[in-house]
Amino acid sequence: MFVFRLISYLPLWVLYIFSDCFYLVAYYIVGYRKKVVWKNLQHAFPEKTDQELKKIMREFYRNLTDSFAETIKLMTMGKAEIAKRFQLENMDLLRDLLKKEQVIVGLTAHFFNWEGHPLSVRALVDERIEIVYQKVTNPFFENLMKTIRSRFGGYLVEKSKFQRHFIKHRLHPRLIGLAADQRPNREDQRYHAKFMHRETGFFEGAEKIAKRFELTVIFSEVHKLKRGHYKFTYRFVAEPPHDTREHSITDQFIALTEKNIREEPALYLWSHNRWKNS
Repeated sequence: MFVFRLISYLPLWVLYIFSDCFYLVAYYIVGYRKKVVWKNLQHAFPEKTDQELKKIMREFYRNLTDSFAETIKLMTMGKAEIAKRFQLENMDLLRDLLKKEQVIVGLTAHFFNWEGHPLSVRALVDERIEIVYQKVTNPFFENLMKTIRSRFGGYLVEKSKFQRHFIKHRLHPRLIGLAADQRPNREDQRYHAKFMHRETGFFEGAEKIAKRFELTVIFSEVHKLKRGHYKFTYRFVAEPPHDTREHSITDQFIALTEKNIREEPALYLWSHNRWKNS
């Protein structure tokens, strides 16, 4: 941990030199999950040529290695630099809901840089943010990520404990951040929908909680302005009284995520075997 903290004090431009080296190794030498990335891109963009897909793939690997450098930097990045690098648009939507003492469900997907996003909201807007996360198997990296994610307040809830935690704290006003594009286990796949031209299983915990407890749902759209600079824009999804049709919120999330992917194809996490159990 101490070594990582020391590294995080280096300027980001220095960390990007290491990122460039890792990119060359990951893409050209090791070929980290290249078959998975290529297969996912082919299915997602059947209208694109191989040349276009290879360009997206190269950009994806650059974003992937950059994200490691940026995440380490988040250990010590100050609020002034966070404000410079992470632009938050339409934050009045979130502020107004929190002022009304509401519990808000915030949906997002695995776009780079997903670690900087909640940290920037806590640092610049409001610390009443609860992040639901997937536990890392390695104890050292689990502790490292918890250290980074818990800066500037807020609360972390491991995914397996979320339902019980929510029931206990359901009256506490806050934003609950959920990466709703994670792959469910086979036994959890109760809803399938078309996502990037493939049948895909989805969790619907966010929709069930929102409808049962009459919560407002928002979505975070992600754009990369330039290297190390991101814009997160908040979109309204649903509010009580909710549409009674099944999957209405999940379907809106899928549509918004697809739109974001088509606008920023290299920002999505293509190395994740999202369709393994579909």
